[in-house]
Amino acid sequence: MRILVTGAAGFLGSHLSDRLLADGHTVVGMDNLLTGSLDNIAHLRANERFQFVRHDVTNPIELPGTLEGVFHFASPASPIDYLKLPIQTLKVGSLGTHKTLGLAKAKGARMLLASTSEVYGDPLVHPQPETYWGNVNPIGPRGVYDEAKRFAEAMTMAYHRHHGVDTRIVRIFNTYGPRMRASDGRVVSNFIVQALRGEPLTVYGEGLQTRSFCYVDDLVEGIVRLFHKGKADPVNIGNPVEFTVRELADIVRRQIGSKSQIVFEPLPEDDPKQRRPDITRAETELGWKPAVKLEEGLQRTIDYFRRALAA
Repeated sequence: MRILVTGAAGFLGSHLSDRLLADGHTVVGMDNLLTGSLDNIAHLRANERFQFVRHDVTNPIELPGTLEGVFHFASPASPIDYLKLPIQTLKVGSLGTHKTLGLAKAKGARMLLASTSEVYGDPLVHPQPETYWGNVNPIGPRGVYDEAKRFAEAMTMAYHRHHGVDTRIVRIFNTYGPRMRASDGRVVSNFIVQALRGEPLTVYGEGLQTRSFCYVDDLVEGIVRLFHKGKADPVNIGNPVEFTVRELADIVRRQIGSKSQIVFEPLPEDDPKQRRPDITRAETELGWKPAVKLEEGLQRTIDYFRRALAA
């Protein structure tokens, strides 16, 4: 298949491009490099089945030739990014999704939308099944990302129902692994980088809020299965094993052998208190569940950051 990956120079987009190429597909990677980096795809530039196009998908997409698949992963995705880039985040979720759906319709391609667990907001149901509609503050600082993804899901389902476009929606829960940015503000990269530098680990609130952490290879496996075997309804892909943020800090310090202290900062506005996916749908429809344990995935990620910080 010839497949377009938007956001291909980002953390997830680059790993997805790797996997699609390994599976024998031809990949067109598209990115405006707002938060992505060419370093993430430097190893692909010599691959004759990979083509990079620098383009902002909020503008019309012109892509000559046939196209069988579209993976729409373009978007700022970390709190630091979407709080700094609120308008761009809203535009890529709305205009960018519209443009990629239009391309999929014109080419007769299947489209997979990268949505997020943030559509559930600060959930009142735990764990979160796909049938839960969420508890989102539309005018809070996180609303620019939450509502952009909720709109993107609505647009995707509208194209599916009204135009008959073959679509998929993946709701991605906390994912970590190599190629995360050291300064992206996510808890795993924050803790690893701070510990490697001997700096205090920053915990927000009391650190009792929970998250579940999925290693990137597991996530990509679930996404590929969803693309090939799934249906139009959203599917949670994430690791259902839950940790408090304080527990994660202790695990990272132990694995690195760090003596870094923990410092506590005020909890950000609308920060979810609990976050864990119900993956029943992924297990039953896709035969998928995560395989990489947290300690194993963290060690691979620590090794990556150790090399990156030394470079």
